[in-house]
Amino acid sequence: MSKRRGKKALDEGEKRSLNKGNLKKLLGVFQYVLPYRGTFIIGMICLVFSSITLLGFPYLAGKLIDIASGKTWVLSSINHITYALVGVLLVQSIFSFLRVYFFAQVSERSMADMRLSVFSKMLVLPATFFDSRRVGELVSRITSDVSMLQDTFSTTLAELFRQTATLVIGTAVIFYTAPRLTLFMLATFPLLVISALVFGRYIRKLSKETQDQLAMGNVIVEETLQTINMVKAFTNELLERKRYETALSGMVRVALKTATYRGAFISFIIFALFGGIVAVMWYGATLVSEQNMTVGDLLSFVLYTSFIGGSIAGLGDIYGQVQRAIGASERVLEIINEQGESDGTYSAHELKLHGEIHFNNVSFVYPGRRDVSVLRSLDLHVPSGKKVALVGPSGAGKSTIIQLVMRYYMEYDGQVMIDGQPASHYDLHAYRKNIGIVPQEVILFGGTIAENISYGRPGASIEEVTDAAIRANALDFINGFPEGMDTLVGERGIQLSGGQRQRIAIARAILKDPAILILDEATSSLDAESELLVQQALNELMKNRTTIIIAHRLATIRAADNIYVIKEGEVVESGTHKDLSMREDGLYNHLLKLQFQLV
Repeated sequence: MSKRRGKKALDEGEKRSLNKGNLKKLLGVFQYVLPYRGTFIIGMICLVFSSITLLGFPYLAGKLIDIASGKTWVLSSINHITYALVGVLLVQSIFSFLRVYFFAQVSERSMADMRLSVFSKMLVLPATFFDSRRVGELVSRITSDVSMLQDTFSTTLAELFRQTATLVIGTAVIFYTAPRLTLFMLATFPLLVISALVFGRYIRKLSKETQDQLAMGNVIVEETLQTINMVKAFTNELLERKRYETALSGMVRVALKTATYRGAFISFIIFALFGGIVAVMWYGATLVSEQNMTVGDLLSFVLYTSFIGGSIAGLGDIYGQVQRAIGASERVLEIINEQGESDGTYSAHELKLHGEIHFNNVSFVYPGRRDVSVLRSLDLHVPSGKKVALVGPSGAGKSTIIQLVMRYYMEYDGQVMIDGQPASHYDLHAYRKNIGIVPQEVILFGGTIAENISYGRPGASIEEVTDAAIRANALDFINGFPEGMDTLVGERGIQLSGGQRQRIAIARAILKDPAILILDEATSSLDAESELLVQQALNELMKNRTTIIIAHRLATIRAADNIYVIKEGEVVESGTHKDLSMREDGLYNHLLKLQFQLV
């Protein structure tokens, strides 16, 4: 399993070819730059002046040597040219600073907008989207991928322009000043280029294998830390250490192999590059001795050649960065262009449901498991203000019914009616504001108790939060903490007991004041004392509102107005606890006997 997930994590360093379609994807990210196009244009102007100014340095350096050799030029003294050289460097430095500053303004603001756009889209994506993706993968889209795009806009694009300008203008200058020497130099390029392509392709393959191994190791770390209590419970610390050690060993093996080939490649390039320089210097010296060029022109040529060589090397790295940026833009835009369950704009109008629920001949399969029918022509009715329980074996479809009520899944056969209207008729945001849920596994946020309760109705006063805590039987234990309502609950509420977390969740639901209440095994994992306190809080919460209860502990649903027994996606029995318990051959009676160990 780790290997499979490790492969999936490889997208982080995946490159894309520079074809028209992929470049179009990268350009699609420019929509976030457009609001700052004025600043971007100023940065580009500074970049142009910075690049052109720097290219004047080799020319002036050559003229400095010529004047020292007794030649004449517009600037007649060594001091004048030296001042000009210092001026060039000063002007270039100023424009370089301004370029970095303005590009940073654009990249920071535009990428913040992109992160907000991606996160906002994630919030409105349907449950089907999250069913097929891991949280770590989605977080990586906002962090790693957007950071890669940020580097592209702040550094890579500027470097691409600067290196291209240096290559084009520098080559034109040396062709003009020393055409014979330039042609001689260019003759040495094919060997270097072909060698770089051959070695580079193989090294990239090995580098990808290294990333594969590293990704596998990262997945092991993530899985182990997420389930650290389970690891400790089964005393498998050594097993997990061994798994990670094996992954690291594979990474080191491939990395060392990569380093060997990279070292050989670098050594060859250094030898070939400096060999080429020696050959060019020999030919240039020959031209100088034959008085076909001056010493200053030779120096200018050497400096321009150094600039050009650096640009060529830089363009190779920039090419790889652009390839990675295309992959990042593709993954980010994939999320941004996903079809959301809503458009992200929330209706301001208030919707107050009565809470009557009707399932009419509803059939449903999960999008990721098309071969398994979860609900089969299911019919059930929950009258407004009544308490209805759903019971049945695990996998019968009880939680799926809740998910359809919550409109987590929109595609099903039949009709889910709320107050006589199809559920899809209502604005999604306004609709869900009428539904409260107390789950079996309560998820609290890492803030204070007050913040977690007020999550039910953001903006509620501290008096309203306190009243909700009182009605949820939670205020006593809250006041037992030194910080009271300001007590930090820890990540996922780890600082609180199960019963305390449940009562915080109930207080949150009370504060929301929903028309429809869903209790999903709300007391199943509690001890007897905690269950009593929680049940008292639930009784307060259930007053005068439609309630759907999922329960395996049948003793907790005796007071339900109606009980639906679900088996394999169908309602096989319905009635009160008293009626169902009297059916000797019924499924409910069978479950009841099993639970009380009567058979």
